Amino acid sequence: MKTKVTLDAVYAASNDIVAREIESKIIIIPFASGVDDTENEPYILNTSGKAIWKRLDGRRSLKEIVADLTAEFNISGGEIEKDVIGLVEELLKKRLLVEVSRA
Repeated sequence: MKTKVTLDAVYAASNDIVAREIESKIIIIPFASGVDDTENEPYILNTSGKAIWKRLDGRRSLKEIVADLTAEFNISGGEIEKDVIGLVEELLKKRLLVEVSRA
């Protein structure tokens, strides 16, 4: 079942992964084994993915992350919003990210 990604939601790294920065990329390695072996393959984030990943801290909503990235990179908010939502959907699908409740 696909979860709808909303800008008001807050996300954080799954407890079932380890993420390391190597050179200018983030390498995410899942621990949990699933039915599909591709779920166990490392996932590599480029520079823009890394900027998003570092903000997925379980405290900020996607709306806040988009605003932060828009200010930092001086790029259209709509373009950044599309990139953020796309990455979050992909990471959720691969179970590398989880939705959390704000405290």
